[in-house]
Amino acid sequence: MSKWVYSFGKDRNDGDTSMRNLLGGKGSNLAEMAGLGLPVPPGFTITTEVCTEYYNNDQNFSEELAAQVEAALASVEAEMDAKFGDVSNPLLVSVRSGARVSMPGMMDTVLNLGLNDETVKGLEEQSGDARFAWDSYRRFIQMYGDVVLGIDHHEFEDVIDRYKRDADVRQDTDITADGWKEIVGEYKKVVEQEIGKPFPHDPQEQLWGAISAVFKSWMVPRAITYRKIHEIPGDWGTAVNVQSMVFGNMGEDCATGVAFTRDPSNGENYFYGEYLINAQGEDVVAGIRTPQSLTKKGREMEGSNMPSMEEAMPGVFKQLDDVRLKLEKHYKDVQDLEFTVQKDKLFMLQTRSGKRTAKAALKIAVDMVEEGLITQEEALLRVDPQALDQLLHPTLDPDASKDILTKGLPASPGAASGKVVFTSEEAETQAGAGENVILCRQETSPEDIAGMHAAAGILTSRGGMTSHAAVVARGMGTCCVAGAGELHIDVKSKMIRVGEREIKEGDILTLDGSTGEVMSGPVDTIQPELSGEFGILMAWADERRRMKVRTNAETPLDAKTAREFGAEGIGLCRTEHMFFDPERIQNVREMIFATNEAERRAALDKLLPAQRSDFAGLFEIMSGLPVTVRLLDPPLHEFLPHEQEDIDNFAKIAGIDGEQVRRRLNDLYETNPMLGHRGCRLGITYPEIYEMQARAIFEGALEAAEKTGAPPVPEVMIPLVSARKELDILRGRVEAIAADVFKEKGKDLDYIVGTMIELPRACLTANDIAGSADFFSFGTNDLTQTALGMSRDDAANFLPEYVGKGIYERDPFASLDVEGVGRLIEVAVHGGRQTNVDIKLGICGEHGGDPASIAFCEQVGLDYVSCSPYRVPIARLAAAQAAIREGQAKTVPLDSKAAANG
Repeated sequence: MSKWVYSFGKDRNDGDTSMRNLLGGKGSNLAEMAGLGLPVPPGFTITTEVCTEYYNNDQNFSEELAAQVEAALASVEAEMDAKFGDVSNPLLVSVRSGARVSMPGMMDTVLNLGLNDETVKGLEEQSGDARFAWDSYRRFIQMYGDVVLGIDHHEFEDVIDRYKRDADVRQDTDITADGWKEIVGEYKKVVEQEIGKPFPHDPQEQLWGAISAVFKSWMVPRAITYRKIHEIPGDWGTAVNVQSMVFGNMGEDCATGVAFTRDPSNGENYFYGEYLINAQGEDVVAGIRTPQSLTKKGREMEGSNMPSMEEAMPGVFKQLDDVRLKLEKHYKDVQDLEFTVQKDKLFMLQTRSGKRTAKAALKIAVDMVEEGLITQEEALLRVDPQALDQLLHPTLDPDASKDILTKGLPASPGAASGKVVFTSEEAETQAGAGENVILCRQETSPEDIAGMHAAAGILTSRGGMTSHAAVVARGMGTCCVAGAGELHIDVKSKMIRVGEREIKEGDILTLDGSTGEVMSGPVDTIQPELSGEFGILMAWADERRRMKVRTNAETPLDAKTAREFGAEGIGLCRTEHMFFDPERIQNVREMIFATNEAERRAALDKLLPAQRSDFAGLFEIMSGLPVTVRLLDPPLHEFLPHEQEDIDNFAKIAGIDGEQVRRRLNDLYETNPMLGHRGCRLGITYPEIYEMQARAIFEGALEAAEKTGAPPVPEVMIPLVSARKELDILRGRVEAIAADVFKEKGKDLDYIVGTMIELPRACLTANDIAGSADFFSFGTNDLTQTALGMSRDDAANFLPEYVGKGIYERDPFASLDVEGVGRLIEVAVHGGRQTNVDIKLGICGEHGGDPASIAFCEQVGLDYVSCSPYRVPIARLAAAQAAIREGQAKTVPLDSKAAANG
């Protein structure tokens, strides 16, 4: 018989944190905390395997599961000395989700389950507090009605709003026990009106309804969207945790809160969090009430006059602080905690690895190494390479003029300017049209996940540092200001009011997520400075990675930026980008329109000085490092004028008849130019083009060597080779030009010639091609297109559906298709090294900056990856992580590594 249910608690504990895949993160950590002797309310976990079975069985449960749940519930009753459904001594439970990785707010929760018209009286008798009992009952009906019965929560909120108007009370806390009784009656009417039958009275029916709802929430749109964003497989499923209730809303000696063992925004080692007295957990995270700081330090930093937990409940706070230290030492990582205090007694409801900003992740990793908690290797594996993106983009210029409207909480650092939008849907629409947008809400909810992902920044008028908006924004690396209470955000009228000022939809706002400032209009930005913990972690990464990291660059700015980020050379210089300069395009077009070789060479002679200057500039910046220059690749028609005005201007300047221009345009037209007259095919038919470029490369390299004293290492790359003979012919021309230049200049330097592997045939015949190549550089953009038979320019129309249906796990143009394209690369690597053991192997497509693709490159033994400048640090860290995981890390002194040629 399969075991579907695992208990946790003081008296019985079936699991631990090693069972995360089976019990989910929440369930395994509850069991682990119980095993550590911490105060955890007893309960049980229904495994993730049941979620899979539930969907395979038309959303039905087995009798076997029912029996195991009954037995586990009896164990909880025994430990709590209460009975589920008993009218005089009722056991109440919570039902929560728990996937193997944290998905905050994406799935459903039900609290206070087990209450009905009879058991509420037992709760009232037990607690001695009628108001608390009936408040708990109305909360249960509202949550169950929303989550399980599918009734819009606004229907319930309208009932409370009407009652408060009629009774002339302002706050929920002002409502009496009799008031809550009346509201409960109205709630039940809402339920019967909406679903056509009474609210379920039987606690067992309630329990199974809630368990079903949690499993169903695994497949709701917001959860699916979150999984897509964070690349979480849909077949993992969620566990369900049923846990005995403890109450933070029984009076002034009760509280609930959320905490992090260190500051998740900046990594500072102090107890960070929020709490509310006389409240339940959803009050904190939903932003319904603005919470108070846990610590006196936090209260002072926020400028609040509301007492911290450290001041208001010092005894319980000391217990909580001890738990914080114990859990962080045990897990060796920052923990995100949820807790409840019932009658001055502390209960732990959750611990999980805390989501943090990139800045915080770096500081925490480095600090924990210095504290002796983790090793350098563990620190490197602890930081998500993609998260470094948060550190590599502009921030607000502190000296810039600012029109500050108000200040909220600095919920997620960074800076963002954009047009104001008020709905998730509008954020998606505007962002899809290329606009930067700021999503403005009173508070966000899980349904806003898609719009939050699309937005450049998020602004809320309610909620704290651990509200939904804050937690999700930090996880995404999106700038967020939360709890800006002076703002009146009116979603219906699409207007924000602050004082006498009004901001309409479409107006520009700027957010500073590091200070909480909200500003009208755009604000100047500055480039980031990377030092401190970033430099330390990157030094550790460089010591341990095997692969070199280069950059894709063809402008001095890109090259300088990449060097500052640690690039060890250029892995792809696209020479065609240099031809689009307005001062050069005329010469390029005249070369294309030439009717014979002599005319082409005359036009190319005009281009030579500019090309030589381009290359010399790059070689100077990359002094002593390898620079891979790809000779002209795109089809010639890309350089030609197509609009009538451009055609007429070109013809006039060139002294060519307009009709002749139009005929030439027709001659160059191709049905499928991506597979047409481009790449090495241009070099074969018009060798003078590649000859000019080769001369520019060698003359520029010698010029740079003379200036810097450190000769660069030019790597001449022939694109789109499919047969060795193509490479033999073109390599011969490059070598002839090199010999001519070196003879003319009276000096020489080292260089190599290779090819870009971007066609399946080239992969399959790599053993032959390697006989004429010093290096292979895998052009995975085109290799993916040709292997999949899929245009990257057009695939966006259907690829999301392919990924959604699991046909591809990820977008193959963003993360390498290991099964298909990866197999071709493996064949080429094996074939190339079989022929030429010293052949240099790298990758220069967009995949060179993707951590998952970099891990594959490590597995197959490539020598380097090349990526865009701002992804160089990401690639450096990802390469180190891949080497550590592959067990191939090599400790090389940093000074020798910096001087080495990759």
